[in-house]
Amino acid sequence: MDETPVLRQAGPADAVSVRALTRAAYAKWVPVIGREPKPMGADYEAAVRRHRVDLAEIGGALAALIETIAQPDHLAIENVAVAPAFQGRGLGRMLLRHAEDLAVRQGHGEIRLYTNKRFEANVQLYLGVGYRIDREEESTLGVTVYMSKTLASGQEDKC
Repeated sequence: MDETPVLRQAGPADAVSVRALTRAAYAKWVPVIGREPKPMGADYEAAVRRHRVDLAEIGGALAALIETIAQPDHLAIENVAVAPAFQGRGLGRMLLRHAEDLAVRQGHGEIRLYTNKRFEANVQLYLGVGYRIDREEESTLGVTVYMSKTLASGQEDKC
């Protein structure tokens, strides 16, 4: 089986698969925070219409996805999810780089995301690839960590 990820943009017909992958990817966090993380309950029919959702497929199987939302002054990452069977292969990092490339092509000098503070491995991953913590906000759902990364204006389109 070819292990090279193929990227494509999701469409309405992909909403069910996007939901299933996201639910499977985030299930490991339920015992950590005592509830389903926000992405597990999102409306993916609306998301694939309103946002950009890029899918990474390996050997025809949906392996990972990244959902981004263009903002006036930055690109926001709403969701990064990797199917449990494909975790640990660098797909999350690859999709983060892909989002950074998208941001630069859209003329943005910054990319932003947020995560739950108790998702310590994710916070460390983001710090390790150049994101910084901008702020933390406490709510009844826990502590949200808001992060951003300044993008080099000299990055070239890698398509």
